[in-house]
Amino acid sequence: MFIHFLRENTKISILLAVLRVYLGYTWMTAGWGKIAGGQFDASGFLQGAVAKATGEHPAVQGWWAAFLENIAIQNVEIFNTLVPWGEFLVGIGLLLGCFTKSAVFFGLMMNFSYLFSGTTSTNPQLVLLSMFILISAKNAGKYGIDGLVMPSLKGKQFVNKTRKEMDAV
Repeated sequence: MFIHFLRENTKISILLAVLRVYLGYTWMTAGWGKIAGGQFDASGFLQGAVAKATGEHPAVQGWWAAFLENIAIQNVEIFNTLVPWGEFLVGIGLLLGCFTKSAVFFGLMMNFSYLFSGTTSTNPQLVLLSMFILISAKNAGKYGIDGLVMPSLKGKQFVNKTRKEMDAV
């Protein structure tokens, strides 16, 4: 019932748009700060996360620390590019309401990566808010590029499907 409300209610789509823009602005400014600064280096963060995997009550699980040691730290140059541009592009997607579900999905992936690395910050808040956008499906992008483009794409899919069905007969 609540999921149906999030997906179908026209009035809630306005609230979802405001929420989407807030999340987009948060991601975009985080990414742009790293890009414009030109000095972003994830190696200290990654090594700090690995260090949090030891002790009596580790904040980072061993499997995640192994991933960080064997993949992320070994390829830190790639992560130094992916992190800021990923944050920035997720933000742009959410701000414009373009590929909304994909943008929020990748934002959630980054939030969980930060949480797995033992960093709380605003990540739990962003995860919670992002879940509303993800669950609401197309309603969150209704007042954005998705709302302008998707209806026309849906019509073309129907026409193409109908043509294929007629060709089969």
